Amino acid sequence: MRPISFLAIVFLVVCCKNETASEEKNSEEEVANSVETPNPIEKPLKLTFDQANTLANLPLECVQVEYPNKLNQTLGGKENLGEPKELHPAFYGCFDWHSSVHGHWSLVKLLKKFPKLEKREEAIVKLKENISKENIEKEIEYFGDKHNKSYERTYGWAWLLKLAEELHTWDDPVARELEVNLQPLTDLIAQKFIDFLPKLRYPIRVGEHTNTAFGLSFAWDYANTMSNLKLKESIENKAREFYSNDEGCPITWEPSGYDFLSPCFEEIDIMRRVLDQKEFEQWISDFMPQLKAKNFNIEVGEVSDRNDGKLVHLDGLNFSRAWVLYGLAKQYKEYEHLFYVANRHVNYSLPNLVGDAYEGGHWLGSFAIYALDANTQ
Repeated sequence: MRPISFLAIVFLVVCCKNETASEEKNSEEEVANSVETPNPIEKPLKLTFDQANTLANLPLECVQVEYPNKLNQTLGGKENLGEPKELHPAFYGCFDWHSSVHGHWSLVKLLKKFPKLEKREEAIVKLKENISKENIEKEIEYFGDKHNKSYERTYGWAWLLKLAEELHTWDDPVARELEVNLQPLTDLIAQKFIDFLPKLRYPIRVGEHTNTAFGLSFAWDYANTMSNLKLKESIENKAREFYSNDEGCPITWEPSGYDFLSPCFEEIDIMRRVLDQKEFEQWISDFMPQLKAKNFNIEVGEVSDRNDGKLVHLDGLNFSRAWVLYGLAKQYKEYEHLFYVANRHVNYSLPNLVGDAYEGGHWLGSFAIYALDANTQ
């Protein structure tokens, strides 16, 4: 074996150093390239007058359309059978009861926000025809049936309280008339929440109607606005019981194929309401710490077929994610970078509402309105 010369050793050392330096440089470049540019700070999208006039057409075209209809009714006997308008004279349109309720909410919201809405008179006529004293008495009768006491729990209940809250905060003689007519049903639903929540031992963490956090959020808003301390206390106690110890929400599991609500985000929505700032900062640091990153992003829910009533739920998911992120960013300045993420979600789904199939058109307008108005809440 021949000995290695001094020059050869020097050559090997220099080469190794150059190679190591090159590897370190490449590694640094890879790391640099892997760091995403922070999300630009944007303002939340706002509901415009033109959009309001367009979106108003969706509930106007369905609140008095009886068929197709999904009753979700439990039949105790043939005597329970009836036409949708006979069973639910106030909320028979828009395919199902809860969609009809938030269709009426949409009209109230738009009339309140835009007093010169183009179809103001038509909207008021339909609201008065549907939310009459006699019609609400009939709705209460339905909830009194022993087979349907839990009807629309808690999604429809939550939207009914949101409608009541919107009427209460609308300074208009029409609102006073409608609020008085609706009040007996409002009181019934508020009491149903109070009676039901202590019995619910575990939260329902799904992306559809029965999501507990969503129902609690809307009911909290009503209770807060109306100073209903009993309802407010019941909601706060249950939210703390259910969610205080939650950590590491698996956001990468979302969305499921039919989601229109985000289980992770809806939980944030109720907890930012019931916790004070210090408590919330600690809680969200354990629950979804990644939201604090300036480059946080999450892909929009993509809809493959808007004629499919279940698949179009993902447009609703985009709007509900947006309203949660708007609410969080508006309440806490350190989350302002999330306006960008929320705007992306709205911009994906909003253009698809006009001329949409009835599968989405009968309900998605309400979600779009609520999302676009979330920055003013």
